[in-house]
Amino acid sequence: MKNTPQTIAYVDIAADPESSLGAAERSILDRINQKVAAGETLKDIIDFLFNETRAIMPCDRIGIGFLEENNTRLTLYYVVTSYTPVYLDTGYSSDIRGSSLSTIFNTGTPRVINDLAAYYNAHPGSESSKLLVREGVLSSMTCPLIVENRPVGLLFRSSRQRAAYSAREIKLHLAIAERLGQAVEKAFRIEQLSAAFNSYMEMLGFVTHELKSPLSSIIMLGATLTNGYMGALDEKQKETVERMIKKAEYLITLTGEYLNLSRFESGKIAASFRVVDFVADIVNPAIDIVGPQLEANRITLETFFPPGDIKVECDPELLRVVIVNLAGNAVKYGNVHGIVRISITADAEKLKVSVWNTGPGFSESEKKNLFKKFSRIQTPELMSRKGSGVGLYMCWKIVTLHGGQIRADSTVGEWAEFTFEIPLVRAPL
Repeated sequence: MKNTPQTIAYVDIAADPESSLGAAERSILDRINQKVAAGETLKDIIDFLFNETRAIMPCDRIGIGFLEENNTRLTLYYVVTSYTPVYLDTGYSSDIRGSSLSTIFNTGTPRVINDLAAYYNAHPGSESSKLLVREGVLSSMTCPLIVENRPVGLLFRSSRQRAAYSAREIKLHLAIAERLGQAVEKAFRIEQLSAAFNSYMEMLGFVTHELKSPLSSIIMLGATLTNGYMGALDEKQKETVERMIKKAEYLITLTGEYLNLSRFESGKIAASFRVVDFVADIVNPAIDIVGPQLEANRITLETFFPPGDIKVECDPELLRVVIVNLAGNAVKYGNVHGIVRISITADAEKLKVSVWNTGPGFSESEKKNLFKKFSRIQTPELMSRKGSGVGLYMCWKIVTLHGGQIRADSTVGEWAEFTFEIPLVRAPL
């Protein structure tokens, strides 16, 4: 291969780039295979490449970037260098349309620039070249990362020497890129999904938090109107305002569930365990919360509690969320004029709580959907009753956090029951 300083070269290597590699190069490739097979993180693999290959080829910088936005933008995922400061760093993005990088993707061939300063003088609009020259980089070599015949990103190697890369280095760089393709894309996509999920949860928490105050104000203003503090309302006006209040109360319950979910998923809720009286500190306050729903649906509440105190080491606020959810669901998905029954038993080691209700229930095949996030039972009767698909998932999270288990049983058309068990004393960490 011959390069003039001002020339950018796209190098077409033979079908087998490893054919002329020596023992040292093959040893590095074998160790890359081992690291990929062992599930090493992408950053660990790139760090390994940087440290191991510097002894056999010029390298002051390695970077890896991935295609985004329907393959129109390349974003640097990770960069490691032998120097500071670094100006073209992790997170840098640029459009590839019309750039020299697009040729790499279109042809699948490596690109070499052996005099980056001269290249930048000829292409002063190249922001990435400007930043690399500012870092002192004089040579660069870029290979496509290909997975199942489609380009997913690029592997960059750079040197502060001029004319650093010949056919030997290109073959090794291409062989490394072939080893990395599928493994690095998988790791990158997983991290992308994780970052997107965290951003989604942050947004969910922000939106639900911001909705709580105005909804509470609507409920308070509605109550002021129905109580006649701003003048008497006729029956039709009063009924309209009461409907408004109910809708606002439903929304504030919904925002509370989503806010709790976002806090749990983002790790912002940490359980605070202490010994409490389960009935007095958790169950009775939860019943007070669902009391208006019981009255509105003219449901009879039956309670079966053992005599005396039941001391439990737990987070009472979180377990109160469980009882409110289970009792609230028993009312919401139960029969008007029906029965809700809360039963508690305890032995020397564990506490058992059951919430039972008359109602349409659910089939055995629907059980699998009960404790999943955003999942609801897909029967016409139950889908017609408003729900978020979050409450039971939160119950499962909280019970599991307490070292317990939760389950559901039902006879279709007759009843449903949710039961959870937790230890009376928290297991040592």
